[in-house]
Amino acid sequence: MDAAELFARVRFRRREPAAPLRPYLEHYWLIDWDLREPYLSQVVPHPSVNIVFQRYEGQAPFAEVSGVGLGLFTQKLEGRGRVCGIQFRPGGFRPFAPAAPVSDWTGRRVRHPEVYPDTDPDTVLAPDDEDARVAALDAFLLGLDPRPDPQAELAMTLVDRVRTDRGVRRVSDFARAEGLSVRLLQRLFAAYVGVGPKWVILRYRIHEALERAETERAVDWAALAADLGYADQAHLVRDFTATVGVPPRAYAEAVTPSVNPSVNPGPSAPPAPG
Repeated sequence: MDAAELFARVRFRRREPAAPLRPYLEHYWLIDWDLREPYLSQVVPHPSVNIVFQRYEGQAPFAEVSGVGLGLFTQKLEGRGRVCGIQFRPGGFRPFAPAAPVSDWTGRRVRHPEVYPDTDPDTVLAPDDEDARVAALDAFLLGLDPRPDPQAELAMTLVDRVRTDRGVRRVSDFARAEGLSVRLLQRLFAAYVGVGPKWVILRYRIHEALERAETERAVDWAALAADLGYADQAHLVRDFTATVGVPPRAYAEAVTPSVNPSVNPGPSAPPAPG
């Protein structure tokens, strides 16, 4: 939320992973900060799992798996710190943790050493050279030896369709168009995405509303509600308020105008978005 304000306070970069990892990942995201005053970062999570290596001033470095966040995520940043995050494509995490459905991680943040106990967070966080940090992330993921999984590929493809096609509005219609039963679609999403298809549809529409609020001076909310598949403006206002905490018009009036919306990070991990 209010990406321009965040980027004015921290150094945020996205980096591309090694070629064998690209089918599974959105990107790596790197953040460094050195703040004189504390800053509260808030994120509306995407339907993505993140693995996040973190170092905060006065604390030992740590890594954690951050499952899909169901509510607004808040992280306080202060002093100096560094984060190196891995944002998986929705559906792309399961090959790296095949023992359990992705829904087992939903709403949870599980720290090392409970997961990936052989990993030393400082291997990723210590290098000042950014390329070395990216190389360490590549080595970590490749060491997990992900295997091709046709169901993961199907889940990633279906979520991409939800993200890019505004015509996807109802789960039943979407399942029918894809040649699946609603129950089978729901089971696939639970196992590989971590949340249901209805939640994914809603969350991507809210993210689009957030981007419009941050990049347009005067949003026609009634027209946008229709574009996003809502029955009326009141339904959009209700869902936006429940997710973000304030009505869309109030949010649009409060945010800092974004000069580069393409870098809105949006990951579901601290302290910025994946």
